[in-house]
Amino acid sequence: MKPLVVSLLVSTVLFAQAPPQPTAPPPTSPGIAKLMSLPSSTLVATIDGQKVTAAELQTVLRAQPAAQQEATMKNPRAFLEQFGLMRRLTVMAEKSGLDQKSPLREQLAYNRMIAMAQAQLQISETQIVITPEEAQKFYEGNKDLYTSVRLKVIYIPFSANPPSTQAEGQEKVLNESEAKAKAEKASAALQGGADFVKAVKEYSGDQASASKDGDFGTLRRSDRIPEDVKAVIFALKAGEVSKPVRQPNGFYIFRAEEVGTEPLEKVQKAIMDQLRNTRLSAWVQDTQKSIEIRIENEGIFAPAPPPAPAAAK
Repeated sequence: MKPLVVSLLVSTVLFAQAPPQPTAPPPTSPGIAKLMSLPSSTLVATIDGQKVTAAELQTVLRAQPAAQQEATMKNPRAFLEQFGLMRRLTVMAEKSGLDQKSPLREQLAYNRMIAMAQAQLQISETQIVITPEEAQKFYEGNKDLYTSVRLKVIYIPFSANPPSTQAEGQEKVLNESEAKAKAEKASAALQGGADFVKAVKEYSGDQASASKDGDFGTLRRSDRIPEDVKAVIFALKAGEVSKPVRQPNGFYIFRAEEVGTEPLEKVQKAIMDQLRNTRLSAWVQDTQKSIEIRIENEGIFAPAPPPAPAAAK
């Protein structure tokens, strides 16, 4: 069987087992973008006398990773041939009554249950209305979540097992105590009024940020960063420099360039999505708690008895 046929079969089975996505993944080529943007009822081709709509092909593409989508769309005719093969095999299986035999019958029922449950979740989500007033109330009560700090950094890395010898001209790999001493020296110089950008050039082991005068970008409280780093960063005022902060890979010294709060207009949509997801999760949990379950045969779920000890020889 051709590899592309196998991939189509696999992706179609995976799609049947996984909940369908409400929207297409971001298109990465003009061909994919065009197909994914078509109205679902658009006629794309006729295979074995049966019409094939855009919705059917979009379903297959959504089940594939981006790289596979690209491979699929490079040869549209081959794609349609493989889709036709899937249809033909399905008809053959139905004529043989395979869909009424175990284990396929149960698998189809399970896949249908997943698809229906996901569809209901999507409908339930669309019925949750979050007003701009609710978003503003959340924003006003949680402004600290939208605090942002633009930073410069000096990064001094260390290794738990630095090499005993190094190539000539290569920067020395420090152990932790050496890196700590270097970080403390840099910190003392900065506390004494040294220029931060000059200190970056002198001390920082991160060439990427050093080449940009230590620019580290903007961080927000909602970003996934270590809590001890977050505590240090968001305690800084504009222009302040932190003490060295130890992390598993090295020591960081931060300077806050700007400290501000993102405006409501910029984060309103994210807040509304977050509130909608929170309410949907609460609804799902309440629905799950309301399910009545009575186990008719407790023995089925009883742990297996431990194996008997081996007889002594």
